[in-house]
Amino acid sequence: MISFSAIPAVPAALIGLALVAFPAAAAEVYAGRTINFIIGADISGGFSIYGRLIAKYLGRHIAGRPLVVIRNMPGAGGSTAAAYLFRQAANDGTTVAALTPNAISGKLIDGGSAFDPTTFNYLAGAERGTRLCLSFHTSRLKRFADALREKAVIGVTSAGSPTTEYAAFHKHATGARFEIVGGYRGPGDLFLALERGEIDGVCGLDWSALKAQQGDWLRENKLNLLVQDTIEPDPELSALGVPQPWPFISDEVDRKAVELMIGFQQAFGKAYVAPPGVPAERLQILRDGFGAALRDRELLAEAGKMRLEITPQPGAQLQRLVEGLYAAPKDVVERLRRIVVP
Repeated sequence: MISFSAIPAVPAALIGLALVAFPAAAAEVYAGRTINFIIGADISGGFSIYGRLIAKYLGRHIAGRPLVVIRNMPGAGGSTAAAYLFRQAANDGTTVAALTPNAISGKLIDGGSAFDPTTFNYLAGAERGTRLCLSFHTSRLKRFADALREKAVIGVTSAGSPTTEYAAFHKHATGARFEIVGGYRGPGDLFLALERGEIDGVCGLDWSALKAQQGDWLRENKLNLLVQDTIEPDPELSALGVPQPWPFISDEVDRKAVELMIGFQQAFGKAYVAPPGVPAERLQILRDGFGAALRDRELLAEAGKMRLEITPQPGAQLQRLVEGLYAAPKDVVERLRRIVVP
């Protein structure tokens, strides 16, 4: 904790100059400018829902009121957008991105990413995500325990996506008899496949986004919520009787690997990132802007109507989280690499 009594007094005149100078400098940087807001996911997913809501309010909290323009850049579980941010995006404070946790953890898992996630500048987080597996009400898969006894077809999107990695770790660590089928473009495609009976279920879907996307299905009991992938149980899901994965994982190293994955992804949630090399003063403007937008009363009211959870996190905290992920024990990382591949 900072002791404010220990900080030397600053003359009032200097404080006044600082308060005037900083907004003026920010306005000079962003007046008449456009901030390109890249979303590294499909337009039908939770990252787009959150990103578009925040973009609506972000400009008003940055001096100069820049125009904020959304651009979806899905692909490779979010790594396409992350590689663009690392290699091509302007590092002058005019490009930000919503990157998936999988894009950030990808280099740790497969070692092939053409970017270093620890060099990004983390701006803020909007939500601590809870992911879950579910099935459609017409499926024979009613509870997670059913998947341990009989085969179930689980639909996934691209390699490295949450849908793929969560389905895979359940298959390998819990013994779920999942037949993993790819080729779906995003959550919208997966929902259609569920409704048509092409697949039994989906894993790795975000609970908060699901409530916004498929509220009618939830109210009409058209979805079986099979398992909540959380470190600490979600009170709402627990009240609905949705179990966690831990009773189904017997191997200790498997458990540690799954804890590493879930713990990072849940804490990282919906996070917003700038490229490496953004000047410090512009980085602070962006961090302050995101922080203020996530406290905006109108944004919070709109999020409430959409059933979106807003849990603001500072960028510095996310930076430490990513550094901690890349310092994980080697044996746990090696096992994680094996169990997230279908």
